[in-house]
Amino acid sequence: MDSLAGSTQSFYEDADNRRKRTRLIIALVLIALALAGTWYAFSSGKGAAADDAAAGGAASTPSVTVVVPGRQSVEAVISVNGTIAARREMPVGVAGEGGQVVRVLVEPGQWVGAGQTLAVIDRSVQAQQAEGLAASIRVAQADANLAQAELERAEALVSRGFISKADMDRKRATRDSAQARVRVAQAQYREAVARNGRLNIVAPAAGLVLTREVEPGQIVSGGSGVLFRMAKGGEMEMLAQMAEADLQRVSVGTRATVTPVGTALNIAGQIWQVSPVVNAETRQGMVRIALPYSAATRPGGFADARLVSGSAEAPLLPESAVQSSPEGNYVLVVGKDDRIARKLVKVGTVSDDGVSIASGLTGNERVVALAGAFLNVGDKVKPVLQKAPQ
Repeated sequence: MDSLAGSTQSFYEDADNRRKRTRLIIALVLIALALAGTWYAFSSGKGAAADDAAAGGAASTPSVTVVVPGRQSVEAVISVNGTIAARREMPVGVAGEGGQVVRVLVEPGQWVGAGQTLAVIDRSVQAQQAEGLAASIRVAQADANLAQAELERAEALVSRGFISKADMDRKRATRDSAQARVRVAQAQYREAVARNGRLNIVAPAAGLVLTREVEPGQIVSGGSGVLFRMAKGGEMEMLAQMAEADLQRVSVGTRATVTPVGTALNIAGQIWQVSPVVNAETRQGMVRIALPYSAATRPGGFADARLVSGSAEAPLLPESAVQSSPEGNYVLVVGKDDRIARKLVKVGTVSDDGVSIASGLTGNERVVALAGAFLNVGDKVKPVLQKAPQ
């Protein structure tokens, strides 16, 4: 009985131990599965986060329009400004003895011919003097005719011995003296006529009347100064001050396009004179641009001019690509790593085709054409190439 009881107890103890081991194995397996699931979930989440971060970074890189300008032939244009003036201004004053102005026949803006009367001076006294001199010519001529007749009669009597040779000499001298008085009277008359002809104020040459400084009733003389100003032939010019360096780039015959202030006109002209000296203080010299007559070119007015001084090879960019800062003009370029960099440039000619770059670029750079103001140096971008201006 005792052995049977012991065997039974041993059997139950073995069964209990097996159950404990089974539960322990199951618990260990579940723990292993939980750890494996946790590791997998962590690894998957980390990969997805990395993918999301990469996708987000790609989406935040902006696309910018860039242009590779190359080098093109552009006209070298110098912009200047200055004043309009008559190319050959003619001041007109009193040429004769003057007097009271009776009539003024022209107004500013009128065209006149050479010798045309501009103002009439009263000549009532001078006319009477001229008539008196004309009468003295007739008196002197009568005396000369009488002396000539007496001389002829005396010559007829010489051969008969009625007139001495001395009397003949006296009569001949009387005749010569009378004829001389005729010539003196004629000269005095012509002088009076010439003086009277200079009383009126006349145009010295054909041209355009610019100003009028005389009115009817005014007393004028040689000291009255300028009464009219005229532009000979109506020709105008623009007077422009240029820097010493720019003077070296232009010459007589250089083409120019002049735009008077307040107008949209483009008046073609050309330089006809370049100053041979430079102002020691301002380091500038004068150029004179000949212009044809136009109602918009008023002497004293202001105008802008573009001088075409030749052509050169230079990069040409759209105006939107060039920006300004306290340091000067600059452009943004995209480097090989697609990051933004800044380059200072010197601007040359600005035209409807674009902005030429005098220095600072070779022409092979990728220059940001648009939206440069929203970019910073070092920003990474996605460049989109556009054609350079032609």
